[in-house]
Amino acid sequence: MRLIEDLSEMIEEELSDAEKYIKCAAAKKEDYPVLAETFYKLSTEEMQHMAMLHDQVVKIIEDYKKTKGEPPADMMVLYNYLHKKHAEKALEIKNMQMAYKSTPMK
Repeated sequence: MRLIEDLSEMIEEELSDAEKYIKCAAAKKEDYPVLAETFYKLSTEEMQHMAMLHDQVVKIIEDYKKTKGEPPADMMVLYNYLHKKHAEKALEIKNMQMAYKSTPMK
């Protein structure tokens, strides 16, 4: 289903942006703490966007099941592959966010 592919691409963009922002936050934390906090906040917001998009993918699949039965196997293979990939990346980013928050400024 093309819609799931499109949403998955958007999810990847949100994850990429979240990672970019948390890396910037970590790099600027000591010299520019206010800017670093801005980057941290942007990173967390991108993760919220990712979660919202993921929720919509899940809803689309649930709605499909209610109205048409089991989704096509190829659609579920794609979803399961991308879901695993996204979940792993999200965990990596959340770990970076936690490390940022737990590291004191010098």
